[in-house]
Amino acid sequence: MQATGQNVPAAKPPQATAAKEGPKPRPHPVPPPEFRTESIDRLDEAGLIALLKDPGATTFQRAKACQRLAAVGTREAAPALASLLTDPQLSHYARYGLEPLPDPSADDALRGALQKVKGGLLVGVINSLGHRRDSQAVTALAKLLYDADPEVAQAAAAALGAISGLPAAKVLQQTLGKTKGATRAAVAAAGLVCAEGLLGQGARDQALALYGALTGADIPKAVRLAVMHAIIAAETSLSRPR
Repeated sequence: MQATGQNVPAAKPPQATAAKEGPKPRPHPVPPPEFRTESIDRLDEAGLIALLKDPGATTFQRAKACQRLAAVGTREAAPALASLLTDPQLSHYARYGLEPLPDPSADDALRGALQKVKGGLLVGVINSLGHRRDSQAVTALAKLLYDADPEVAQAAAAALGAISGLPAAKVLQQTLGKTKGATRAAVAAAGLVCAEGLLGQGARDQALALYGALTGADIPKAVRLAVMHAIIAAETSLSRPR
């Protein structure tokens, strides 16, 4: 073959073209039917409750139903959610559904579970009672301040601080002299939160009395410093009684 005098570009090898184009994107995996949420998201409250009671429902489906009930649940959902508080896998999701439920039946369910669970499940129930600020739980929580499990005792202290109010303040103040170590530190921190709550409720004298109990040398330094600032703020506030 004779040369034409023109430079003819060499053909690119197929693999070079393929490399330049890059790999094709993989399709998104489709979850199996038991892990799809579309049908659960469309259920009303009655359907969600029925799903919780369905013995054939998977743990995943029941967990999603609990999450949906946190948004749409009423007092009708409380018994079904309460029945799951002792379930090691679903207790957390049941509490998630109960915490925002706008009815005292949620408090009743959580208080009722205090005698049925232990360890981490008990800590979770205590935390939920504190989150809901259930004043009717004060007596039960006061007993748990002396629980052999330090995590339970510390959770009870924190819940009492969050609940606040005069009964909780009295319990925390009395407990300061009866506990020690990490539990005593938790009670002191809870007392600080409780006193702040009392101020917000207008119980200024009771708040200052609780602050005073938190100024002892055996109280953690961080709490004592916070108390000192809180007392100064309360005494110099323009809304302070004159």
